[in-house]
Amino acid sequence: MRGARGWHALTAAVTIAALLLQLVLVVQGGRVLDDVQPPGLGLRLARLVAYFTIQSNILVAVATTLLARDPLRDGTGFRALRLAATTGIAVTGLVHFTLLRPLLDLHGADRLADKLLHLAVPLLAVAGWLAFGPRPRVDVPAVVVALAWPIAWLAVTLTVAALTGWVPYPFLDHRTEGWGSVAVACLGITALFAALIAGLRYADRRLPARPRQPAAV
Repeated sequence: MRGARGWHALTAAVTIAALLLQLVLVVQGGRVLDDVQPPGLGLRLARLVAYFTIQSNILVAVATTLLARDPLRDGTGFRALRLAATTGIAVTGLVHFTLLRPLLDLHGADRLADKLLHLAVPLLAVAGWLAFGPRPRVDVPAVVVALAWPIAWLAVTLTVAALTGWVPYPFLDHRTEGWGSVAVACLGITALFAALIAGLRYADRRLPARPRQPAAV
């Protein structure tokens, strides 16, 4: 139990530090992907929250903070939060590594924030779920919420893109990629989410329960 509490606390601390660092950089006008000339502060903050990376890291921060206080935490809302956070941050890491990393040329604090949000936090969060759970926790309501969130995010993001022309990620830019390519990307991301959720649900049932409670005396 102590090991689970410590790991969740470490994950929460790293995630919160990464989010705060990125927030400071955005306030100061630091780069967010390929924004060479950042807009005004209000719009920069709105765009920051629009990134799936930021949303998934926020979910991880909330879930692991709760688990650091109670590694056995349960409940309908928490189950959905934990599953959404784990799958979301896993997709964040995978998509960044395969699609976005070659496009970035960051330095200094911008590079550090990027590595923390896209590499360190996904590794800590997924490893923490595998090692400490808590599980079993993946039920049908949690699956529905965890899959509905990225679909809703895609719908809102594409609507904003059509109305304003701004997209958080290049592979969703219909002006350069075309709507056909964007549709393929959306289907691929949704399929990746569904596969990860299915895999986590299978593992949730097959792997030993975590954390183990001490036997009654």
